Amino acid sequence: MTDIVAGRYDAGIRFGKRIERDMIAVRISDEIRHVVVASPGYFAQHPRPQSPRDILSHNCIRMRFPSGAFLPWQFAVEGEIVELEVNGTVIVNEPELLVRAALEGIGLLYMVEDYVRSMISAGRLIPVLEKWMPPPTDAFFLYYPSRRQNPVPLQSLIDFLRTSLKRNAKSRKKKAQSSMEAA
Repeated sequence: MTDIVAGRYDAGIRFGKRIERDMIAVRISDEIRHVVVASPGYFAQHPRPQSPRDILSHNCIRMRFPSGAFLPWQFAVEGEIVELEVNGTVIVNEPELLVRAALEGIGLLYMVEDYVRSMISAGRLIPVLEKWMPPPTDAFFLYYPSRRQNPVPLQSLIDFLRTSLKRNAKSRKKKAQSSMEAA
């Protein structure tokens, strides 16, 4: 959690609920949904978890943030969001390494669904506990201090991200309408 003002940065990217109130925030993603996945090879050696508590007996690949905090594994249990403290032999701070470890069959991975969607579609990763996943809640935001004049490169980035998000939203809406018409 870097202080962008003290660090003399023009902007930063965070989840919306982690942005200070005196900052201007521009939404740059859809709401984030997580998924628990593992490779077919892992499931050939280990039973698939049937409930969140089952993951406590599995090797879990864990994400550590630069602050030292771990990405919490959250599940929806009886209408409540529950965080489980998981254990595992691999702790990584790079998303690519997390996914590579899961693909190699090392353990279960809790990851942003968009990040692994293509590997799920290709059958390289298998999602589990889907009915236990909490609904998407937060999104990523570009945030920056309130000032009269933003640097031109920052304003260009803000304009690009706003346009891109709107374009992606229109594309998703069109795909959803096509899917409903086909059904």
